[in-house]
Amino acid sequence: MDLYFDHLVWFFKKPENAILPLKERGIHVVKGGRHESWGTYNTLTYFGLSYIEFLGIEVLSIAEKHEENRLITQIVEQLAKENREGPATVAIRTNQIDELASKLKAKGLTVYGPLTGERVRADGQVIRWSLLFPEYPEKKVKLPFFIEWEKSDEERHSELEEQGFIGSHIIGQPKLESIGFVVDNLDKTLEIWENLFGLKQEEEFTDSEINARCRILKLNGTNLLFCTPIGDGPAATVLKEKGQTPFLVNLSHTNQNHFFEMLDGYWKFQ
Repeated sequence: MDLYFDHLVWFFKKPENAILPLKERGIHVVKGGRHESWGTYNTLTYFGLSYIEFLGIEVLSIAEKHEENRLITQIVEQLAKENREGPATVAIRTNQIDELASKLKAKGLTVYGPLTGERVRADGQVIRWSLLFPEYPEKKVKLPFFIEWEKSDEERHSELEEQGFIGSHIIGQPKLESIGFVVDNLDKTLEIWENLFGLKQEEEFTDSEINARCRILKLNGTNLLFCTPIGDGPAATVLKEKGQTPFLVNLSHTNQNHFFEMLDGYWKFQ
């Protein structure tokens, strides 16, 4: 089964307020649209088909009604109740979401979905997809969710190019190289992800900027980088304050070499 990185979900109270800070860094951000049935809305920045979604709550009373949609329950808990912004989870793309649901259930996971979703784009067009939310017993390890789009990758890429969403960054043609997660136990977490999703590990290395042991899981489109702190530093601070979570965006082909904090997350331009 082929799996592809789809997007990083970044909780933000007012997604429109992410546009200017990123624009000042040379990153093109667009208004996405509204998920009317979920009470949420977003802004988006694309790097090919891999993208970052800044997701906010528009109507809390609607968002609070969605127990099956674990992304919406998470944003209500984290953003509305805990007042905590920043990177939250990742979506992995599949073209076999029903088969994947069966496989994950057979491995003993609790699986919510597939659930249908849609967003009304700024131009009025409705975009549709299906979502799947697996949860590990006792939630010992946070897992991604999965998405299957109504349209093919080729159709979506062509539409995004026509709309000027892809290829419009001032800093050139940056690639979303990897998304970094901070975790308590590097070996255990990677073993679980590798077993569940069939992703392969690369060699371990030490990242001195975040002061952590790290390993990459290879994923089509954008890799997943897992890190465990080895002392004080950005990784340790995030783990202490936010727990196990995505926290780092690695962009390559930016003609820069810069590590910085922005919008309650860390960024590395290379």
